[in-house]
Amino acid sequence: MQNVKLQVEGMSCAHCVNAVEGAVKNLGASAKVDLAGKSVSVQFDETKTSVDAIKAAIEDQGYDVV
Repeated sequence: MQNVKLQVEGMSCAHCVNAVEGAVKNLGASAKVDLAGKSVSVQFDETKTSVDAIKAAIEDQGYDVV
């Protein structure tokens, strides 16, 4: 398992948390959103998905991965 912490702009509420966590979960990974820190900690199996795929899934929800 690999862990990565991404800086994500545009998250501000519980809906944002659910959208990001749900998008990451759909890739078979788990995410923990820190609204105050504007970050998402993701744990994933690198044989099943990639950091680029995770970033794309978050951006598809309307947030900016910086």
